[in-house]
Amino acid sequence: MSSWHEERRTDRVVDARERREDRAFDAKLRRDERRKDREEQRQEKAQVRRDRAQRRAARAAKREKNLTPGNVYRKGTLGLVTMSALASLPAQILHFAAIHWMLLPIGPAVEGAAWVMAAGVAYADERKLPAWVRWLLRALSLSAAAFAANINYSYGLSLTEHGVSASSAQAAAIGLAAVTLLGPLFFEVRQWVLTLTATAGDPRKRAEEKARAKHDRKRRRHHKTVADVADRLMSAAPFGSLKAEDAWTQAWGIVHGSSDSWMTPKLHAYAVQSAAALAAAQTPMPLDAKTIRQRILVLLRRPSQAPAKPPMYVIPAPLGQISTPPKKPQVVTDLSPLKKASAEKPAKTGQRKPPPHRRAKGDALPFHPIAKLQHSREARTRITAVNGNH
Repeated sequence: MSSWHEERRTDRVVDARERREDRAFDAKLRRDERRKDREEQRQEKAQVRRDRAQRRAARAAKREKNLTPGNVYRKGTLGLVTMSALASLPAQILHFAAIHWMLLPIGPAVEGAAWVMAAGVAYADERKLPAWVRWLLRALSLSAAAFAANINYSYGLSLTEHGVSASSAQAAAIGLAAVTLLGPLFFEVRQWVLTLTATAGDPRKRAEEKARAKHDRKRRRHHKTVADVADRLMSAAPFGSLKAEDAWTQAWGIVHGSSDSWMTPKLHAYAVQSAAALAAAQTPMPLDAKTIRQRILVLLRRPSQAPAKPPMYVIPAPLGQISTPPKKPQVVTDLSPLKKASAEKPAKTGQRKPPPHRRAKGDALPFHPIAKLQHSREARTRITAVNGNH
């Protein structure tokens, strides 16, 4: 019996523990699910905030893009043009309808002619048509606008017949004429500004194009023969097969016979002459006494042709004057001191050596002043030369 009760007690303990574990597991599952739901809700809210921020940034970018000065000017001008057309067209329709109902299309035709011609100016600018086409379309547009403005002015003055005061009728006439005439004029100014903006583009690129065009004009003006030959080559070759620079290079070779597109025979000869002159100038002058004596005599005979800064010459001294005395040998010889003394000192003879000749006054002609100046300069810059080497 005791064992059965113990087993029952053990089973109840085990069942209680399992139930606790099951409840803990269920609680953990519920907590995990709630945590997961909260995370999902948090992510959804964050995604909603990000989407809202992206939409706000997109609207701000779009608003900034639309509110640029260029867009405001383009769209604002179109708005003014539309309002001027809407203001001027009814007056023309009523004016012609009052005359006869069959004249009803004349008002829209006159107003439409002004706007169609203005649009034709824009189309001519886009297609890069000749200038006379654009000016013709401008003249037609302004003529139609002026005719419509005159009609609207007359209609405004006629409002006095319908009980409107004279001052109000005058103001209405001026206003109708102004909006009729200024609408196409504003549109033309808008197109002119847009054309200038497109032409301006990058200032650096525009400056480069202007410099290139100026260089082409100057090159054609300086080398007309080469330009004519290059034009003939371009016209003779198939369209697009020969570039302008290649044609110019070939024409230069045909006219001047040089492969370089900037050298002529005269320039080649001048370059050779300059190279020869440079080589001759860099060749050192001979230092022999004969050449220097001849140049000095030429300067003495023609002092007027002497250069402002005469060249410096170095007269080579004789080898006997520049040779250094032999040094005493460092090696000890086997001769006795008496024999050394007799070998070094020559024996005295009874004949006396005559004194060297001394120049006296009047022996030779005096030196020329140029020779004295030259000698003084040589004395300061004299370089001893031995065997032609300094």
